[in-house]
Amino acid sequence: MEVNSSENNFNVLVIAYYFPPMGLSGVQRTLKFVKYLPDFGWNPVVLTTDDTSYYAYDDTLLGEIEDKVTIYRASERKSKSNRKPRKFPNYLKQTIGRYITQLFKQPDSKTHWKKFALKKAEEIIKNHDIKIIFSTAPPFTDFLIAKELSAKYDIPYVVDYRDSWVDNPFHFFPTIWHKNYNLQLEKSILTTSERAFVITRYAKELILKRYRFLSHDDVVILTHGYDPKDFENMKTYGYDAEKLIFTHSGLFQDNRTPKYFLKAINTFLKNNPNARKHIELRFVGLMRPSHLRLIKRYKLDDITVLTGYVDHHDAVRNLCESTVLWLTVNDTIRTPGKLYEYIGARKPILFLGPKGQISTIASETKAAFVSEPKNIKAIVQRISEIYHLWDTTGLPTPSETNALIYNRQIITGTLAKYLSLHCKM
Repeated sequence: MEVNSSENNFNVLVIAYYFPPMGLSGVQRTLKFVKYLPDFGWNPVVLTTDDTSYYAYDDTLLGEIEDKVTIYRASERKSKSNRKPRKFPNYLKQTIGRYITQLFKQPDSKTHWKKFALKKAEEIIKNHDIKIIFSTAPPFTDFLIAKELSAKYDIPYVVDYRDSWVDNPFHFFPTIWHKNYNLQLEKSILTTSERAFVITRYAKELILKRYRFLSHDDVVILTHGYDPKDFENMKTYGYDAEKLIFTHSGLFQDNRTPKYFLKAINTFLKNNPNARKHIELRFVGLMRPSHLRLIKRYKLDDITVLTGYVDHHDAVRNLCESTVLWLTVNDTIRTPGKLYEYIGARKPILFLGPKGQISTIASETKAAFVSEPKNIKAIVQRISEIYHLWDTTGLPTPSETNALIYNRQIITGTLAKYLSLHCKM
C-alpha cells in the first residue's frame, strides 16, 4: 500500500509481525507509533506478515493510517491468504502448545517467517532511503530480522520490548540449552542495537540486572498509552442513575481469570439482594469456555452482557458507557495494555492484582479501588465501597494531569527523538 510521503521526513523501517488487520491489544502500540510518527518527521515503512490465521481481525484499524504509511507484507506461504479466525484455547492447551512449539522453534514460533521477511526487506531498502530500523517484539524473531538487516546494509536499529524475553515466565525453555541459546540471542541484540525500549521500570531493571554491560541510558521506558482521538465524540454514560456497569475489556490471557471477581460479586449480591437490579457486568472481547461456565456457576447470567470480539472503536465505546472498569493480573511482570485505555476513558478502576508498579499506576489515577487478585473478602469490600459511593455521593473523578502522561501522541514524540539521535545520516 503506497502513500505520498512528506519529502522532508526521514524513513524508518518498522518490523512488526503483529499488525492490522490483526486485532487484539498486541497490535495497538505499534499501530499508534506508526500513526503519529509522521507528525514528528518520520515516515514509517512497515514490514509485516500477510493475512495469516489469527484469533481476531479488525479492519477498521488500517483506516487510521492508510493515508500516512507504506506497508509491505511478506507472505509465509504460496497461497495468497490464510485469513481464518482461530478459536481461543483453554489455558492448559495453550501451555502445552507453547511447550511443544518452543521445543523445536527458537526463539519463537515465527522463526519460519524470517527468510520471507528478509527477502521483502531487500525490496524495501532498495525502494526507500531507510535511515533506521525499529523492531518490536514479541515475536523476538523480529529482533533477529532487524539485526541481520542492520549488519548487511549498515543501518542502525533499535528494539522495542512489548514483553520481556528471557525473563518472561511464560516464555518456556524446555532445556538448559534452549535457555542459553536465547540468552546468547538476546545478548547479541542488546550488544548491536542502538537502544532498547521497554514499557515499565520493572522491565528495565530486569534487563539491566541480567546484562551488566548495558548502561542506564541504553534502556529507555516508553510506556503503553491511549490514543486521545479514540475517545473523541464518545458519549459517556458513566454515572447513569439506574445502572452500575462493571466492564472488563480484552482477553484473560494465560492464567488470568475472572473467577475471583465473579465469586465476589456473587457474595456481594447475596448480602445486598436489592443491588442486583442496578448492577451490570459487561465483558468486551473473547472469552474462554471455562470462564463462561463461571458466570453460570455463580448465577450471574441475568446481569451479564457478553459482546464477543468487537472492533476497537466499539471496544472504546463500551469503556465510555461503563461506570467502573476492572482488570485482574496475577504478577508484576506483564503490563496489561487495557489499563492505559482505562486511564484514557477517565473512569474509576477496580484493579485486582499484587502490589507493584502496575498497581501503583492504577492508584495514581486517584480513582482506583485496589485489592489482591484472589482475596474474595477484600474484593467484596471494594465492590461494596464502589456501590455505596455510586449510590450516594458519587464515584471519584480520575486525575486529568495523570492521564496526560499516557497520551500516545506525546509518547511517540519521545520515540521520534531517539530515532533522530541514532539514525544514519
